[in-house]
Order: sequence, then C-alpha cells, then structure tokens
Amino acid sequence: MYTDIPLWASILFMAAGLVALAWSSDTFVDGASSVAKALGISPFVIGMVIIGFGTSAPELCVSVMSGLSSHSNLSLGNAYGSCVFNIAAILGIASLIRPLAVKPATAFVAGPALAAISAGALFALRDGVCSRGDALVMLAAFALLLPLYCWFDQKTGGEASAEAVPAKGRAPTARMVADPRYRRIGRLRLVVAWVKLAVGLVVLIGSSHILVWGAVDFARTVGVSDLMIGLTIIAAGTSLPELASAIASARRGEHEFVLGNIVGSNFFNMLAVVGLAAGISPAADFSRYIVLRDLPVAIGLSLAITVFGVNWRRPREPGSFNRFEGAAWILVFLAYTALVIYHETHV
Repeated sequence: MYTDIPLWASILFMAAGLVALAWSSDTFVDGASSVAKALGISPFVIGMVIIGFGTSAPELCVSVMSGLSSHSNLSLGNAYGSCVFNIAAILGIASLIRPLAVKPATAFVAGPALAAISAGALFALRDGVCSRGDALVMLAAFALLLPLYCWFDQKTGGEASAEAVPAKGRAPTARMVADPRYRRIGRLRLVVAWVKLAVGLVVLIGSSHILVWGAVDFARTVGVSDLMIGLTIIAAGTSLPELASAIASARRGEHEFVLGNIVGSNFFNMLAVVGLAAGISPAADFSRYIVLRDLPVAIGLSLAITVFGVNWRRPREPGSFNRFEGAAWILVFLAYTALVIYHETHV
C-alpha cells in the first residue's frame, strides 16, 4: 500500500503527521466538547467519553490505517503502547506536577477493569491471530462496559465528576436567553463547533495516513521492526493529546478530569481501537512480544492504579497518587522502553 520514499521524507512525514495529529485532535476534541455542551450532555460524559474518544482518535486512525495496509505490529503496537504510555508516562508526569486525588470508584473499579480487559486481550491473542470474532467480542465489551462504568462512577461520585470541566464565565440569565441576539450567537457557536468537529476528523484521518506511511518506510529503511516504531514513536506521538490535557488539568487541580481521560482513553484503545482495526482487517503474524511483554506490562500498570490509588487505612475515602508513585511510574516506563528497544534490536 505504501511506496518507498527517501529516509528524509520518512522523517518529515512522521514529524508532520505527529504535528497534524496533535492539532487536529485538539480541534476535534474542542468541537466535540462544544457540541456536547450545546446538546446538554453532562460534564462527566464530556470528560470521560467525548474527550476520551477525542484524545484516542489518533490511535484509532493510525491503527485502522495500519491494519488496512497489513501492518499488524504497527496497529497493535500503537494501541497497546499508548495504553502503557497513558498510565506509566502521563499519570506519572501528572502525579509529579501535583498529587492526584483518587476516588474509591476509580481505584477499586477502573484499575481492575482495565487489567481484566488487558488479560482478555492476552487470551484472545495467544494463538497469534486477532480475528473478526475477537474484534466483535471487544466491541461488544466496549459497548457494555464503558456506559456501565460511567453510570457506576456517577452513582458513587457524580458531584466530583461534575467539576471536571469547570464552567467558563457567568451563567446566562433569563433575559439573556430570551434575547434573539443571544440565541443567534449560540447557533453560530454550534455551527463553528460542528465545523471544528468535521475539520478535525478530516485532518486526523489524513495525518494518520501520512504518519503511518512515514513510520513504515522509516522502519524498513533503518532495519527496525514495525512493532518497535508502534510501541515507541507512534504510541507516544498519538498520546500527545492525553499528555497535554493531563498536564493542563493537573496544574489546575482537576484530578478527576486527568483520571477520567486516561481511564476512558485506555478503554477506547484496548477495546474500540483494536476491535475496529481487527474488524476491518484481522491481525495476524504479529510479534510474540505483544503477548509475552506488552500486555503483561499493561495488566501490571492497570493493577497499579488500584494498589497506588486505594486509601488502605480508610478504603471508603479517597486515596491519592503522590510524587513518589509518579516517579515510580516514570521509572517503569523508562525500563519498559529500554526493554522494547533491546528486544526489537536483538531479534
């Protein structure tokens, strides 16, 4: 599907693709959030689902494009590498910036749920194939688990999640709402939001195509595997929206927004991204290290959300991710990256 290009063009394609991904995903998220607010969708759903989907859109586009071009290692490596990056690097950095408060629902439910999803993926991929049947199971699990988790989280802490996206400016008065000019401005903003949504999606798809083309040709030229590129450069690059969002939210003290975005993003990556990519083009002949190394690391990091996040003295009260735990996550990520490089260059 991808023709050979010079090495300099591969690097240019990857750099331009990552920059375009970052811009388009931000535009897509901004448009989606504005549309959701205009349609009366709750702030929690915006943070967990709308923003979670928006920041996972780069992974989705890259994995689907990789699957269509029969590069299973790049497709799966991008999805699972992003999950590892989300927890180990992004939560680690956010915890270093400011310790994060963790609700019991997040610690006791989100961590084990993500670990169970990772274990399910490991079981599905143990035979070296991610078939359309496996993909349908993943998509069905996604359709069931994400709404169920949203409902449970709101039941156990809806007030906290409602603060995830703070309101800007003062609330409109009845007189303002009755003013035709106010309604026209509202309609204009909604049109702008839909335009941002559409433009962001189009650029997302195009930049993903360019990024995958550059990554595949770069790997082919320098003699490294698609999996290594997917787990490192592409995974980190497509996770830039989550990283930027987490840093900004941590600095503002919006703890639930940071955690909701990461948990939601990993739900999308593990189930929707891999499920859609494998549903369009079943993955086969991928590296054994995905099952032996990458998914076990994802399981361990997901369980660490529970181990680090539970208030063990008072389990019903919120816990926290402190700077010590943030530093531990960063060290795990660096060790994992070194292991990936070692394995993929000594095959």
